[in-house]
Formats: sequence, C-alpha cells, structure tokens
Amino acid sequence: MTKVAVFQMTSGIDPEVNANALIAAMADGRAGGAEMLFAPEMALLLDRDRKRAGNTIESADYSALVERICAAAKEHAVWVTFGLPVRLDGGKLANRSLLIAPRGEIAGQYDKLHMFDVDLDSGESWRESNAYQPGDALSVTDDTPAGRLGLTICYDIRFPALFDALGRAKCDMIAIPAAFTVPTGTAHWHTLVRARAIEASAFVVAAAQVGEHADGRKTYGHSLVVDPWGEVLLDMGSDEAGVGFADIEAERIAQVRKQVPSLANRRAIPDLDAR
Repeated sequence: MTKVAVFQMTSGIDPEVNANALIAAMADGRAGGAEMLFAPEMALLLDRDRKRAGNTIESADYSALVERICAAAKEHAVWVTFGLPVRLDGGKLANRSLLIAPRGEIAGQYDKLHMFDVDLDSGESWRESNAYQPGDALSVTDDTPAGRLGLTICYDIRFPALFDALGRAKCDMIAIPAAFTVPTGTAHWHTLVRARAIEASAFVVAAAQVGEHADGRKTYGHSLVVDPWGEVLLDMGSDEAGVGFADIEAERIAQVRKQVPSLANRRAIPDLDAR
C-alpha cells in the first residue's frame, strides 16, 4: 500500500508565498506518511493579469523556485508534482506540470495539450490560447511509489482520447492538477474525474485550486482521489486549502482490469467519413 498526499491550494500572485506553502505541504505530507505529494495546476503562480504574470515569470527569483522545490523534495524524501507557467523560446507560455523525484531531480514534465478557450453563461470568458502554446507530447514515468504515472492538466479532463492513450500505456495512476471554475466544477468535476478513472482503469489524483484568489477569480476545490472502479477515496471539499491523504492499493488495479477488461477489449474505431 502506498500513501499519497494531496495539497489543495489557494495560490496567488506571489510565487515566493506559493512556493513556501508548497514546501510546507511537502513536509506535512511526509510527516503524515505519504511518499508522494500532488499539488494543483498553477501552484506557483495564479494570475489572470497576463502583463503582470509575464513580468513575474521573467524574474530571476521565479526561475530559482523550481531549484528550491527540488532541494525540498530531496530533503523530505518525497515525490512531488505541481503546475506552473513557464516562458517558451517562441515567446508564448506553457502551462506545465513537473514531477520531482526524491533525489531532487525532475523525473517528468508535461505541457498542457488542450487550451481552455470558453465563454460561460456566468459571464466568465477565458482564452488560454492567447498566451499559452499547447504541448505536443504525453508524459509517463515508470518508477514512482504508485507505479506508472501519467500527467495531464485540468481542461485535458474533457478529452477522453488522452486518457485512453494513458490507459493503453498501462498507467497505474494519472494526475489531473486543476483550477476549475465554480460553474464548471459544480456541473461536471466529480463526474469527469470518476469517468476518467473508470475509462483508464487507473487511480486518478486530481489536486485542485480552491476559493477566492488574489487575481479575482474563484475556483471550485474538491480535490479528489478516485480508484479504478470509480470509488472516491478522498474529497477535500470547497471550504479551504490544506493537505489530505489517501491509501493506494496497487492490487486494486489488477482486480478492476480483470473484472472489466475494457483496455484489453478495445478496438480501433471506424472512421465514419471513410464509408
């Protein structure tokens, strides 16, 4: 059995404050017996003011924070995955997740594939593609305490083909760090997280942002850990930030895949346009 910790955050516009909170959560998670800590999308910086965010990302202090977190992972002997915006060579940003191993080195990296470009009935409008460049590759790491770990980010959850690919890659666990809006979270969050776990026959850990943030947005919270059968092992609610824990039983994956071998039974889908 592997114990994992989930850090539900209310990240703001000061990366130093966010990094300190993440490092404290790493210590709390390890003290609670967890071998892995999962933190949300945009853990180091959540700022919808793109000019201000751009200036922050360009600073030397910001780029040094990843090194601090790597050192903390080594100090606390814990795996940690978290999200942050980074500047690419072409000028745009990437919405990135990093996986840090207990040896203090980056063991996995994933740039969000699907851009959140939506207009909600609540009046919220988001155009992630205006500032961010989508990724073009999957990320799977073999040797974590929870087995084979696949990385995704937030809006990716609405695209089953990605999770089908991670399921076919025999991922034992999939991370979905997120910053879901309140309207979309209320309507779809629990259903989507459970569906992706069932489809991939894998554990899903969905660490989420929560509450009112310094940039004016509100996020839904309800960080979740769901097992391959779709059972919710942890739901952290929508009231506050903090660290939660869940026990991962590796044999549960084989039990579920034996009962419902959907990955093994999968066939190529015919192209309707080819008829």
